Amino acid sequence: MSGLRTVMLLAALTALFMGLGYTIGGSGGALIALGIAAAMNLFTFWNADKIVLKMHGAREVTSGQLVDIVRGLAQRGALPMPKVYVVDSPHPNAFATGRNPDNAAVAATTGLMEILSRDEIAGVMAHELAHVKNRDTLIMTMTATIAGAISFLANFGLFFRGGDNRGNMLAMIAAVIVAPFAAMIVQMAISRTREYGADRGGAEISGNPRALASALAKLAQGAARVPNPVSLRNPAAASLYIVPSGTGRDSLFSTHPDTGNRIAALEAMADEMGLAAPPPLAEVARQRAGTAVPVTRRRTSALDPHGRR
Repeated sequence: MSGLRTVMLLAALTALFMGLGYTIGGSGGALIALGIAAAMNLFTFWNADKIVLKMHGAREVTSGQLVDIVRGLAQRGALPMPKVYVVDSPHPNAFATGRNPDNAAVAATTGLMEILSRDEIAGVMAHELAHVKNRDTLIMTMTATIAGAISFLANFGLFFRGGDNRGNMLAMIAAVIVAPFAAMIVQMAISRTREYGADRGGAEISGNPRALASALAKLAQGAARVPNPVSLRNPAAASLYIVPSGTGRDSLFSTHPDTGNRIAALEAMADEMGLAAPPPLAEVARQRAGTAVPVTRRRTSALDPHGRR
């Protein structure tokens, strides 16, 4: 199914690319666009991970807490150890990229690591490793790259110059219509169900669905508050992340399911696994107060009335 989705998506995007090429340059333009699309598909297949990581200014790390967490999760999930990257950004988010598990990379922003606990970070990284295991990363990265190229070609059409005013007008109309339509195709093609699948797969790898649920709640709030500069420049990249930059509500063309629905699914999964729900915070405070180590008083005696023994 994943391979069929990839073929259908690339065919649709290639057709859009050719259509825009025909509008700008006639049959010759369509053939040129076809050649560009074929070369881009081949190039993206081998280099999508490098493109995405460079787009975010990610730096590879080989030691530290994040690497230790990913190594342990990869072993639990029977996956090759991916490369680990950090993105210096206050926007809290994470993503995975790479054409297959043997050539995968996972990345987290500094903003994410500042607001999540170790267990929550593990839940997020397990989610990204589930994307790798399900080979979702291929379709995610190729989609973001090719859709971005379509938008670039559409913008180029706005400045197209030729001897035919009609051609200029058609190019301008195509630039206005095709770019949003391409973004819609991206959002439709990348099924929201893959996020549910990665949530479930990540919870199975980490063994802690509630840690991922807690992380999603924090990330959704943080991502809505702190803009993501990469997705602002290239909206097609929104599908890469664990949470969207906006409200995260369900809609026909949203890239992610409603965050509340994802959390509810993880809570239900925790119940299925027989994991006890965490006690309320007030109860935790009472338990901590009740388990405080009492000060031991020495018994007094007639020989030592002040208990100094």
